Amino acid sequence: MQIFDLSVPLRNEMPYYPGDPAPQITRLEDHERGDAWTTTHLSVCAHVGTHVDAPLHRIRGAAPVDALSLQTLIGRAYVVDLSDVASEIHAEDLEARNIPLSAERLVLKTRNARLWAREGFQTDFVALGESGAHWVVERGIRLVALDYLSADLFTAQNFRAHEVLLGARVVIVEGILSGEIAEGWYTLICLPLRLQGADGAPARAVLIQGELESKEDKA
Repeated sequence: MQIFDLSVPLRNEMPYYPGDPAPQITRLEDHERGDAWTTTHLSVCAHVGTHVDAPLHRIRGAAPVDALSLQTLIGRAYVVDLSDVASEIHAEDLEARNIPLSAERLVLKTRNARLWAREGFQTDFVALGESGAHWVVERGIRLVALDYLSADLFTAQNFRAHEVLLGARVVIVEGILSGEIAEGWYTLICLPLRLQGADGAPARAVLIQGELESKEDKA
């Protein structure tokens, strides 16, 4: 069994989407200052780093993040390698990959994996086009994960990928680290913070390759 951590470390100075507040992580108490405790204060947008977009993020009156089903957030997922796509992922790009019909969770691995090594927010990331979003919905996929900070291109005017996906109640996971994973089947565990009534939340996301081990297996 191998576990791949898809989660971007939360830190000050990390890339964040323009217009969102900058992450602020400060020590309220610190052993190094002679305090009895070390206590950290965290102030971030719900859409910082690796995070989940709930339908409420774009669709008025839709489900908030704390109403998302764990059965959607946990389960078999298929990683598809789209590293050759330069900018926008279209339906024909997805159709050409022979993605299994049984896939209900789709992880998109793109050239975005290299962007996380750069300082600051990068505007030239790969994202879903409207036709790609419709393809995801028509295939009955319940969750799609992308490896930068938006499902739409930075230059998008109407955010149609978000509208199509969230309007069909497809959960969007954004900001994953995809550099170490290869195309194929995994088990996805993606758990956003249970922020009541919120439109999204930071998440810890992992992919597991192989069978889960137990003590009985080692006996």
